[in-house]
Amino acid sequence: MYKRSGEELLLLLVHPGGPFWAKKDLGAWSIPKGEYQEGEEPLAAARRELCEELGALPSGEFWDLGTLVQPGKKEIIAWAVEADFPVEDLKSNTFELEWPPKSGTKKQFPEVDRAEWLNPADARKKILPGQVEFIDRLLARIGHVEPFQHQLAKPACAKP
Repeated sequence: MYKRSGEELLLLLVHPGGPFWAKKDLGAWSIPKGEYQEGEEPLAAARRELCEELGALPSGEFWDLGTLVQPGKKEIIAWAVEADFPVEDLKSNTFELEWPPKSGTKKQFPEVDRAEWLNPADARKKILPGQVEFIDRLLARIGHVEPFQHQLAKPACAKP
């Protein structure tokens, strides 16, 4: 999901819930995503997962951003939609996990514990490395050019 705020482009990323991810930030965030149900079409699965992880379903035209194979060999199909979502309204589904490990105690954790709107440069730092290409595909699809953020060094051959 992405939105425009004046001249700025913002991308929505979600942070996974649960104790494993609690203290992880850079390289830990994700696009909202999940598992297919048997016989489910990819776009229907994407829409369902948005609803489950955010507690809301955006309207708008969904664009196919293709498939990426993750480092663990899992395939992810991503879709993009231009929409707004107030992150303070996040209402994620939950999962059950034995916590602490080997304690015999089962606890419920949110699948997503927070969502954040980020500019593309910050999103690249926070997203899981295997999903960075989805940001590039989205920017190419909408024709977004990121602002130049580095200064050129004075060439070594330049005279003072």
